[in-house]
Amino acid sequence: MCTALAWNNGSFYFGRNMDLEYHFGEQAVIVPRGYPISFQKEKTIPAGHYAMVGMAAVTDRYPLFAEAGNEKGLCAAGLNFPGYAFQEKDAADGKYNITAYEVIPWLLAQCQSVEEAKGLLSRARIVAIPFQSSLPLPTLHFMVSDQHSSIVFEYTRDGGRIFENPFGVMTNSPTFDFHLANLANYINCTPAYPKNSFASHHALSPLGVGAGGFGIPGDVSTTSRFVRAVFHKLNSVCGPSRDESLAHFFHILDSVAMLKGSSLTQNGDVDLTLYSSCIDTSEFVYYYKTYGNSQLSAVHANRVDLNVKDIFCYPLREKQSVYDVN
Repeated sequence: MCTALAWNNGSFYFGRNMDLEYHFGEQAVIVPRGYPISFQKEKTIPAGHYAMVGMAAVTDRYPLFAEAGNEKGLCAAGLNFPGYAFQEKDAADGKYNITAYEVIPWLLAQCQSVEEAKGLLSRARIVAIPFQSSLPLPTLHFMVSDQHSSIVFEYTRDGGRIFENPFGVMTNSPTFDFHLANLANYINCTPAYPKNSFASHHALSPLGVGAGGFGIPGDVSTTSRFVRAVFHKLNSVCGPSRDESLAHFFHILDSVAMLKGSSLTQNGDVDLTLYSSCIDTSEFVYYYKTYGNSQLSAVHANRVDLNVKDIFCYPLREKQSVYDVN
């Protein structure tokens, strides 16, 4: 379970909550322009591609990205899509045959915009090839965003579909068109102080502020998180500075985060928000905080040599950091 968010507040920000019951070897990773990126079926993208930064598990020096952004401001995230994701057994001529874990570096290495990404995804075919025999096949759908627009790419038994995403929010199953249609159930919700339309001949008044949003779901199911994230993104307000924007972005993610023990998997495992992230695309900086450390950490991709031939890996800072006032 996860929530992805794209937000333009003068500068463009992109990130997500990673909701999962286990760690997957995640660390902050910078892939420089000089690092060739190989694929199972497609040709290797040689040195000279766009640099990228994000969160990944690194296996055999290969970044298995959960989300990332490139130096041109294009960002992408893969979110769990159980029950709907489909992967083909065989490659097909005339298609880009890409595995699910290759989609993010494949797009970000060579695309500057959502429009360019759409051109590749329109011919993409997700193939069922594990990275290693010991690793399971990921079941994912993807949100791809730049400062102008967002799309969702889903590969099901019906093939690949690209959805325009006017809200810049994505969660998990079911398919994205359901999430869009489901918003109609909440059209009466408002941040405004409500008026009495229930019994106008009686002097009824709200019990307090916030009553206009009565009906916004508070659980952490995928459909509820989608509704709540859209509501908070569209109705919350923020000043124009980078510091205000960064804090506000994480506040929106906090509103749909999972507390340890509040949601259990079918097997009884504890689902929680392992980390929350935000990519400041203007500065090419990846920010994150973890469940155990609420202080933001920053990975500055613009402070390393982006032309070298190896990736940069930064273990997560998970021990709580505290600023001592006195």
